Amino acid sequence: MTDDMRDEPMEPKGKPDEGASGEAKSAFEEFAHHQRLALEAAGKAVSALFPPEFKSHGSKALDEFKKSFQVLADRLKEMMEKAGEAAKDPGDEPPTTTGKTKVRVELN
Repeated sequence: MTDDMRDEPMEPKGKPDEGASGEAKSAFEEFAHHQRLALEAAGKAVSALFPPEFKSHGSKALDEFKKSFQVLADRLKEMMEKAGEAAKDPGDEPPTTTGKTKVRVELN
């Protein structure tokens, strides 16, 4: 690939072990940097394969997918809140089994 075909200009080549501020980069940092650049370039390549209409419809489909789960989550939250309120309602408590009333039990 030639330089005029790239979207971004090439980075200036300096010492491979120095960063922009002149401090030494570790081998892992340099590896991660090149991996990030490779991932960005691969993303642009894949994106270029699809027409703009595909991208816009795919984006709308993803938005609707997210909205569907948001509706489901909101409804589930409402149901859980109602169940929690019903559990707290003192009118729904069963009568106590101890109190002033005496019960006679006959044993045979």
